Amino acid sequence: MIIAVDGPTASGKGTIAKALALHFGLPHLDTGLLYRAVGRQVFLNGTDPDISGDALAACDFPETLLGDPELRTEVTGGLASRVSIHPAVRKALYERQRAFATQPGGAVLDGRDIGTVIAPEADVKLFVTASVAARAQRRYREILERGGTATPSSIEDDLQRRDHRDTARKDAPLKPATDALILDTTALGREEAIAAAITAAQNALAA
Repeated sequence: MIIAVDGPTASGKGTIAKALALHFGLPHLDTGLLYRAVGRQVFLNGTDPDISGDALAACDFPETLLGDPELRTEVTGGLASRVSIHPAVRKALYERQRAFATQPGGAVLDGRDIGTVIAPEADVKLFVTASVAARAQRRYREILERGGTATPSSIEDDLQRRDHRDTARKDAPLKPATDALILDTTALGREEAIAAAITAAQNALAA
């Protein structure tokens, strides 16, 4: 069984994907972490995330980088969005994601093109979304909890830039699969969103 969870930054898709993995007893992969690792490696290399060759070279990052706390920062998130527009980078990471999705027993993957590109045959496809304002508030609280500094308005501006890059790129743009279930978490709390996702997944599997 493959469950694909897609959606924009800070929509709650990661939290929902982890909960679905726990509920159904499946391994989980945050595919965005792979792109964050590439973005972080570009930074460590001192190269340009907007140059395809530099971003592709950074795909050869060490596995230990996936445990780097810097991957969760807003700076690295911005770099990840920039390197993800390059077709060569997406191609380099495709097989890695595909192998995880098709492992025996299945898996849960969250990202931006799981239901459309990585696992179009997924048994359950969820597209998790929320208003930019709601997503900015969530990210703002996360940053404060980590001891960081930011303003809701600056975060909202950054999210809008990321959304534009993700939806406007030619290769694997962010968009719901035609058969995806849309889950708007704008007005939902964490537990409510998880419960709604589990119900949606169970209904899809029973159909």
